[in-house]
Amino acid sequence: MAEMEVADKGGKKGPGVKKSKKLSTRVDLTPMVDLGFLLITFFMLTTTLNKPKTMQINMPYKDDNEVIEEETKIKESTALTVLLSKKHRVYYYEGMATDPETAPEVLLTSFKNPDGIRDVIIDKKNKVQGLKRSGQLSEKDKTTILIKPDTNSTYEDMVNILDEMAINDIRVYAIVDITDVDREFIAETEAANND
Repeated sequence: MAEMEVADKGGKKGPGVKKSKKLSTRVDLTPMVDLGFLLITFFMLTTTLNKPKTMQINMPYKDDNEVIEEETKIKESTALTVLLSKKHRVYYYEGMATDPETAPEVLLTSFKNPDGIRDVIIDKKNKVQGLKRSGQLSEKDKTTILIKPDTNSTYEDMVNILDEMAINDIRVYAIVDITDVDREFIAETEAANND
């Protein structure tokens, strides 16, 4: 039997000393790339994408048995008309301006608080509640808001006024086409305010 001569720690060769083999510390990460792509694919297929945000609009209940003559008409005392105009301006007046002899008092406000359209809506709700308590209105009568966006108003203003309806719990409101008379009201108010 032949003896191997290997160098010992001191570098000397001699019988019984074996040379230690150096192990490789290199790690092969190639399979990790495959695993990464598998995980990315898995998460892409299982995640739900952002759903488009929608605004909930409460539609009124329509009773098929109700006769047209018995439908509730909007009363001037419960109505508030809101006119959306340029530069985020909000004009409003009490009632619906159905009397051609008397023009309503058109006031200007904005969406900012305080003294914005929210305060106007809260004030109108309180007036309607007071009329109900005094017996001038029945319990069926609700605060009604007519929203009339002008052609130069923005989509943002429309969303803001609908948000105000939800925030103030206004259940009866309608989006109505603006009339030429309403545009005259806006022009007269702008002229009075030197805008």
